[in-house]
Amino acid sequence: MLCLLSAGGMANAQTPVPLQTEIQWDKTIRVSRSTPTLQVVTNPMLNPGAPIHDGSFAALKALGADYVRYVPWLPYPKIAVAELDAPTKDKTSWDFTYIDPVTKDFLAATEGHSTIINFSTIPAWMFKTDKPVAYPEDPNQVFWTYTQGTELRDPSGKELGAYYGRLVSWYTKGGFTDENGKKHDSGYHYSFPYWEVLNEVEAEHHTTPEDYTRRYDAMVEGIHKVSPETKFVGLALANAGGNPRFYEYFLDHKNHRKGIPLDYISFHFYASPALDESLDGWQHTFFNQADGFLATTRFILAIRDRLSPETKTDTDELGVILPTDGLEIAASKALPDRIPHRYWNAAAALYGYLFIELSKQGVDVIGESQLVGYPSQFPSVSMIDYNNGKPNARYWVLKMIKDNFHPGDTLVANPERLFGASEVDMQGFVTPQGRKVLLVNKTNSEKTVKLSPELQNASTLTVDEETGDDEPRAGKVEGAEVKLAPFAVTVLQAQ
Repeated sequence: MLCLLSAGGMANAQTPVPLQTEIQWDKTIRVSRSTPTLQVVTNPMLNPGAPIHDGSFAALKALGADYVRYVPWLPYPKIAVAELDAPTKDKTSWDFTYIDPVTKDFLAATEGHSTIINFSTIPAWMFKTDKPVAYPEDPNQVFWTYTQGTELRDPSGKELGAYYGRLVSWYTKGGFTDENGKKHDSGYHYSFPYWEVLNEVEAEHHTTPEDYTRRYDAMVEGIHKVSPETKFVGLALANAGGNPRFYEYFLDHKNHRKGIPLDYISFHFYASPALDESLDGWQHTFFNQADGFLATTRFILAIRDRLSPETKTDTDELGVILPTDGLEIAASKALPDRIPHRYWNAAAALYGYLFIELSKQGVDVIGESQLVGYPSQFPSVSMIDYNNGKPNARYWVLKMIKDNFHPGDTLVANPERLFGASEVDMQGFVTPQGRKVLLVNKTNSEKTVKLSPELQNASTLTVDEETGDDEPRAGKVEGAEVKLAPFAVTVLQAQ
């Protein structure tokens, strides 16, 4: 009997699962709390006058997203750190010359929408090191070894909190008074609704959960003194499942100073294929690794629910990093562009899949990474075509999802599939505009989906290889099925 059951199971597992929409519109699985968005990481291509500066910020403004994450970070110290040398009794080194232009452009492009600001790089002089950390005079020269040292020279965190308090005051209070009592005026009165505390800390400075929690508390106290309305995002872990103790320790309120809020936690995921893989391999690697991340997310949420259920979640770096990006970093130069055009659709489909599955889990913010990359600077992560400055398929899928699905929509059920994952992921939403379905082709081949009667006259929006760097293609279903090109992402709206 056991052999027969096993053989029967094998036969069923090898039988292709019919691709058809059988959405149970009357069965709610969750009311969405998820907002799709992106991150913007500073680099020379976002500086005023750079070839794709104008197109990039125009695309950001047109997107109109909320919870946009802004990260000046370590490879460009002069664009990321406002006080590069330790203060003395005679002078300080506060300088926003290279920081302000990109920050102002970012805040202008996101005006009217919420942002998550993260000046993620602590001044190197705050750490104990054998000798002072040098940095390039050229603000556009990449420098990967700025974050040296593991222990703060001031273990109380007061120096750290004061630095970030002054930095925030520069942008929200019109200026600040430095360590020697000198006033620095900016004239800026921006609002910072959210601040994320540092980035990928388990990789930078080899930070422990205990060290991070102490630094988080010090920074929150320093920022709250000048911006009491700001809410905070913590952790920003590079390897979401690498060390569960980060969640166990950080989310336990007794490990924090009195009154410290735990508003959000964040963590990241990038699919990482092998160097010898091509599109036919990527179609499996991307989504199999994504399934591992989704399983990890369930465990993270379980820890959150047990220790701090009021804390929200933000997956604010989602994407793919191709191994050729690493070769460029190692060589410190751009290599010949070997990214095939269809890759952008594959990476866009991955985000569509993650949006569906993370929405089912109730993740609050689902952030695609990142607005601008380019050869030598993580080109495979870019949402802007670095050759022409136009938004690519990754951008257009994000915008299509952002324009169609919102917190408050109802996610409805699909019939369970007993054997294997579907080659096309689908999710039905009941929205204020009516019934909609998000379809994601996870494969490097065309797929046909049979439609249930209520969708056989649906309008469609599609991003696929044919749309290229252009906006989604509008259409209408004719007949009882819809064809999806390789890695296509389509929104159906029932008429």
